[in-house]
Amino acid sequence: MDTLINLDHDLFRMINGAHCAFMDVIMWWAAAKITWMPLYAFLAWFLYSKFGNQSILMIVLAAVLITFSDQGSVLIKNTVMRDRPCHDPSLMFDVHTINNKCGGAWGFVSSHAANVMALFTYILLLTRNRFRYITWILAAYVLIVSYSRVYMGVHFPADIFGGWIIGILSALITVLIYVMISGPPPKATDK
Repeated sequence: MDTLINLDHDLFRMINGAHCAFMDVIMWWAAAKITWMPLYAFLAWFLYSKFGNQSILMIVLAAVLITFSDQGSVLIKNTVMRDRPCHDPSLMFDVHTINNKCGGAWGFVSSHAANVMALFTYILLLTRNRFRYITWILAAYVLIVSYSRVYMGVHFPADIFGGWIIGILSALITVLIYVMISGPPPKATDK
């Protein structure tokens, strides 16, 4: 276990230590939820354009998914109680933060990572990975947001990986709920 923790800390130091003023601005905006509002609007439009009225349930369940993923990650944080890097006594004075933002005391698992991975997996499963450009856009979204959390000093890499697992599981459960309500995801039209 110590080896994994040391590896996690070393990877954190490598990512968090490679900072500059320009990237601080980029990562600050990458982590901000408002930055991604146009992407969410695009995804809602995309689902509607490909699935018509069936997209309404998809969009409603996407909101349920994010709530489920977010609150599940908070529950795990409050159960595991692993310090964020910026609160970890062995690291806190060496951690680079942006705008002195550190977040709450606990970091495992990352809610940001859980939520972005949940949305990525959900859309991927609903569209049956038929639209590669959506897959690439969402993959970039997951990687940028997740990387920003380590860069900003608020999460260890293991917090990100744990969040991804929670996100994937949340998406699988939500797709099962969709299937129970509506049947298998329909084939999208190529309008």
